[in-house]
Amino acid sequence: MQHILLTGGSGFIGSNFVRFVLRHRPDCKVTNLDALTYSGNPQNLADLEEDPRYKFVHGSINDMELVQSLLPDMDAVVHMAAESHVDRSILDARPFVETNVLGTMTLLDAMRRVDPGNQKRFIHVSTDEVYGDLPLDQPNLKFNETTPYAPSSPYSASKAGSDMLVRAYHHTFGMNICITNCSNNFGPYQFPEKVIPLFVTNLIEGQKVPLYGDGSNVRDWLHVDDHCEAVLAVLENGAAGETYNIGGNNERSNLQLTHAILEVMGKGKDMIEHVKDRLGHDRRYAIDATKIKTDLGWEPTRSAWPAALESTVKWYIDNEPWWRNVKSGAYREYYNKQYARR
Repeated sequence: MQHILLTGGSGFIGSNFVRFVLRHRPDCKVTNLDALTYSGNPQNLADLEEDPRYKFVHGSINDMELVQSLLPDMDAVVHMAAESHVDRSILDARPFVETNVLGTMTLLDAMRRVDPGNQKRFIHVSTDEVYGDLPLDQPNLKFNETTPYAPSSPYSASKAGSDMLVRAYHHTFGMNICITNCSNNFGPYQFPEKVIPLFVTNLIEGQKVPLYGDGSNVRDWLHVDDHCEAVLAVLENGAAGETYNIGGNNERSNLQLTHAILEVMGKGKDMIEHVKDRLGHDRRYAIDATKIKTDLGWEPTRSAWPAALESTVKWYIDNEPWWRNVKSGAYREYYNKQYARR
């Protein structure tokens, strides 16, 4: 039975990864280390608390003593813990450096101490934003694993820094690492400050959707279950020291995304409110996922629209208590009762 230490498992991608692994690898165990900062929600996995294959540990990846105590029982680390919202990084970059850079360094140093023979796997989950952006008028250009890093925001700069650390620890110490860089995720349990759940929940509440600038910025949309499947493929079969880009083959402008959500929800274009553009807003992201398809046989099967978007919108409609609790902060009451005094 493989035992995975997952960092940040109470967040959007992490909680979906826990479910995906337990569903598709029933002989695996997952220990979730999460500090439960603003976007870490224990209710995301509350129904798994009695599952003997799942364990939650409340703590920080910057706590060297705690991390070292957990690692001996683990076969692998899948590192998803991160501060991840561009707008928040523009307001205050320090938490992004502390978590994304220093936290990653703490994990790597703990791995070196516990596993000097480099037998344990370390999968570092990152973002396509480390590559900067692409021009809108050259649609054939896409990010691949050799694209130079050119981060544009404090968030992407912190992720680029953590990627470089992971590469350096492989080169210097021979650590058994892989890096994944994914495009924009969507699906269940996404914190409602992100664009799709924000727009869906606003429309349910009768509020307009705030569209940055002219809406021409383009993103490649990847369903979170496709992402989880790809990370699992890298964990099980990725070559040590390699980077794998993960994309959904699903490029849409923000305006196209907005119109699609409005159509699914039966709303008119009068519900769009154009707002001042984000500072340094990247124009286009696009992933070339040829390498992971060629080397590991993975390609997206769940990300295509309209079906994937429709099912995602339906999830937020059907799970209104979940996102209302998140928007109101009520899930913190659950956290205080369940974990704060442990």
